[in-house]
Amino acid sequence: MQTSLRKMGNSTGMILPKEILRQIGAEAGAKVDLAVENDRVVLTLVKRRVREGWAEDAALVGAQELTEEERDWLNVPNEGDAELTW
Repeated sequence: MQTSLRKMGNSTGMILPKEILRQIGAEAGAKVDLAVENDRVVLTLVKRRVREGWAEDAALVGAQELTEEERDWLNVPNEGDAELTW
């Protein structure tokens, strides 16, 4: 399969056909590693580990201020929870 290199701003890029992306399990927006091996450009999909980045994302969410509605929910009395069956 052939494609052409294209000018993209100050860089040069190419369009990867959907079939090529499918074969490596990638889609638009996926992170990839690029390397040159034996005069060939090698593209490898970066696979994230399970739960990678969760701690950082939770810290970002925790740093945000609560809205008035969220503060109201935190103050709802939980009387009678002992009677509930989970």
